Amino acid sequence: MTDISAAAGDGAGQAPWWRSAVFYQVYPRSFADSDGDGVGDLGGLREKLGYLELLGVDALWICPVMRSPMADGGYDVSDPRDIDPLFGGMAAMDAIIAEAHDRDMRVTMDLVPNHTSDRHPWFRAALAAGPASPERARYWFRDGRGPDGAEPPNNWPSIFGGPAWTRVIEPDGRPGQWYLHVFAAEQPDLNWENPEVAADFEQTMRFWLDRGVDGFRLDVAHGMAKPDGLPDMAHIPTHMLHLDDDDPRFNNPGVHDLHRGIRKIINEYPHAVSIGEVWVHDNTRFGEYVRPDELHLAFNFRLAQTAFEPERIREAVDNSLRAVSQVAASPTWTLSNHDIEREVTRYGGGAVGQARARAMILLEMALPGAVFVYNGAELGLPNVDDLPEAALRDPTWERSGHTERGRDGCRVPLPWEGDRPPFGFTTGTPWLPMPPQWAGLTVEAQLERLDSMLSLYRMAIELRAVRPEFAGPGLEWYGSPPGCLAFRRDGGLLCVLNATDAPILLPAGDVLLTSAPLSGRKLPANSTAWLI
Repeated sequence: MTDISAAAGDGAGQAPWWRSAVFYQVYPRSFADSDGDGVGDLGGLREKLGYLELLGVDALWICPVMRSPMADGGYDVSDPRDIDPLFGGMAAMDAIIAEAHDRDMRVTMDLVPNHTSDRHPWFRAALAAGPASPERARYWFRDGRGPDGAEPPNNWPSIFGGPAWTRVIEPDGRPGQWYLHVFAAEQPDLNWENPEVAADFEQTMRFWLDRGVDGFRLDVAHGMAKPDGLPDMAHIPTHMLHLDDDDPRFNNPGVHDLHRGIRKIINEYPHAVSIGEVWVHDNTRFGEYVRPDELHLAFNFRLAQTAFEPERIREAVDNSLRAVSQVAASPTWTLSNHDIEREVTRYGGGAVGQARARAMILLEMALPGAVFVYNGAELGLPNVDDLPEAALRDPTWERSGHTERGRDGCRVPLPWEGDRPPFGFTTGTPWLPMPPQWAGLTVEAQLERLDSMLSLYRMAIELRAVRPEFAGPGLEWYGSPPGCLAFRRDGGLLCVLNATDAPILLPAGDVLLTSAPLSGRKLPANSTAWLI
């Protein structure tokens, strides 16, 4: 087995491996199914590691596979130190770690520090113990307001709709206290002011790091600390991802001491990385999460929230670079994930959406820092927005009273081969229906075409890894015609984006890669070129 903890980037004087890595996000239940139950698993992922090696990614980010009742796709964890049988159990995870390392790929996994499942032994003990008990002190139990405590303790809404509080039936059979769940009712928030919570999370991190995991993506890394007194919200957001920086549910100053404590543990494993899910708009506050003694990396979602407009793209890039430059941290880039509409659809769908997604992946890969690719993006998969209502699984659907369809449209399983569903994903019935129109988007079909989205990703990732023109942490913007964008990396790479509806003449330089075929020296509409 290759010891990649000692590989390039971990030695003295070398940049850490994660600073410029291409991470591939695996949403396990939608990646590949090895046992025919219709749900993707770690056995399926292991069978496809050769594909990921061929794609050229540096590291895997595996979404939650720990034991869970699956009320929220595994983000409701009942045992953080075991693998759910649905995904193949602990032996399957050990096999993934070993084989991925043999293929020189790192393995990072999701941890969920903000909340547990309501089936977690701690929460069951809290329900049985009653008010003012040490068991309840691990969570946020509070008496209700109004007559007989019949109203929630404050006006916080759940991200998934409805109130962020659920009232419990006490051991004596009467309605009693309320518990906080910023997400689903099956996901009670942990009280990180209780030292038992931090001690247990340390045990979880060491458990996985000692088994060979190379780091963690920390879910809701900005939400672990709660404000004193749990005050009411002044403004109630209208959408789950439309969060303001003054939202009291998130970004409370106390969260930074928690991340400092986590970083001290991670530092004992020099090869490991911590990556935070951080929804913060203000650059100074964002940068606080990636100070030298906190997270190594934090997701910046500005590019994923930006329309295909050059001025806004440049603003998002500049903003993201400024946010980390203040603290000498590395930027991160992503165009999609399991919570966000897929980029092909966001950019207009159809041929236009495909062309723009191709252009944007070249622009993203040209930027300094770490890149995160959501599984299926490399195939150019669109969102599936016409799933039957009976098939919807996202808790948002039920919690919103069937007014918001949720995130299932970006979680439909990947098509691997063949000309009809389930396209080799499973021998059974996939957990979400797969559209028959995906026949031309399978891995099998795209590997046979040099002009496919998959081939473009492969070429871009390879060039990014081996060419010296991608070196250096900075970039310089170049003057460009209206509707276009151009920047040069420190190492010499020139990236040109044409977001107009007509071809443009490229500047001088040798063409390294383009997202669409050139006509002479002219770059087509909705495309990007790399030049040296």
